[in-house]
Order: sequence, then C-alpha cells, then structure tokens
Amino acid sequence: MTKLGVFVFVLLGATVLSAHPHFNKELTAYLPGNVEATITYQTVPANEEHTQNAPNGSFVTPNSPLLTLSGDLMAGSLSIPAGEYIVGVIKNSSSDWTLALYPGKLGRGETPEDSDLIKLDSMFFTVSEPVEHLTLDFTPGHGRHEGKAVLAIHFGTLALHGSLS
Repeated sequence: MTKLGVFVFVLLGATVLSAHPHFNKELTAYLPGNVEATITYQTVPANEEHTQNAPNGSFVTPNSPLLTLSGDLMAGSLSIPAGEYIVGVIKNSSSDWTLALYPGKLGRGETPEDSDLIKLDSMFFTVSEPVEHLTLDFTPGHGRHEGKAVLAIHFGTLALHGSLS
C-alpha cells in the first residue's frame, strides 16, 4: 500500500508541475488627460488557427480582455467615453486586422453588432518570434502613431496597435 501511495503522490506532483499555468493579469497606466486605463485579462494560449479560420468581418476576442477607462479619451477625431470595454480584433482579411472595443460585456458565444464596435486607428503587423500567450500592454506609438498612446495586443505571430490618443 505504501508503494501505491508514493506512486500516486509522484504522479499527482508531476501532473501539477507539468500543468500549463494561466495568469490573471491587470495593468494600469495613466494616459493623456490623466485618464486611468486598466486592462484585465487572462494569459490564454495563442491559437492562431482559430483566428485564421474566423470569417472576414468577425470580431474575435480571446477570453474577453476588459479595458476600463476612468475618463473620456480623444483618439484623433474618435471619442471614447469613460467605461468598460471588451478588447478584440476585427478580421478584415488574413493579413489585415483592426483593434476594436465593445462597450459593456459579452456573453459566451455572443456576437456584437458591428455598429456597436469602436474601431481604433490600428496598425497590424506580424512578428517572427511568436508570443505563446495573449499579451496586452499600453505603449508609446511608432510610425503613424508616433507621439500617441496605443493599446498593443500580441497573439502568436499577430500584433496590433490601436491609438488611444
């Protein structure tokens, strides 16, 4: 009986140690206008096959990351009111995506109306080293987003920056 107990203990220990952890993350930044912006999300695995198989025009959100804004933002001529938003991407084609915000929350499998989405001025690119898990961040922009605050999302080899100022 002792050998069986040791075997079960070792097996359970190996299972726990080899389990793939996912973390709940929260990131806060103060954007222009002293607007507190917080992203809350889970580090889900990058599943590019799912995103590539999504139909053009669809809103894809990997486990519904949440962006909370304490005040209104102006991103060029786009007004983004204070509140909570689901962060996602719209697939325009296999090589063109747009970062978008959905005001409020979505139920599992629920699809938002296109007219409800706030489409950010986005820059899509691919990276040679894939990011194994969803990563979101606030960063200073580059290229046409130079001098602006951007929301960055990385998922596998896909990367998008959307202007928040």
